[in-house]
Amino acid sequence: QVQLVESGGGLVQAGDSLRLSCAASGRTSSSAAMAWFRQTPGKEREFVAAITWSGVITNYADSVKGRFTISRDNTKNTVHLQMNSPKPEDTAIYYCARATSSVPSKRQYDYSYWGQGTQVTVSS
Repeated sequence: QVQLVESGGGLVQAGDSLRLSCAASGRTSSSAAMAWFRQTPGKEREFVAAITWSGVITNYADSVKGRFTISRDNTKNTVHLQMNSPKPEDTAIYYCARATSSVPSKRQYDYSYWGQGTQVTVSS
């Protein structure tokens, strides 16, 4: 089993910055890709960003490309999402997830472990 715990969410003004973190514990010895998804009430969970184990390959949703950066530190079993210039439409619960393979997929069905989520609210 793998446990994922997100942190760093909160209230931020549009244009400021926020950094989310995800700490993994349990059976973390894996080359699995990691990702961030987000969800707002009444909507499907949507892909935000993903990264391979090595960190060399990343994948971003078009809506956050150029503003958000995903990174990971395998020595500390952590994944981060740096959110620069957030917009009110980025308001959501953000979830960390671990993939079933090394592929940084955009599909939520390719991820088997999920955190409990952290709320991000961007005010205008």
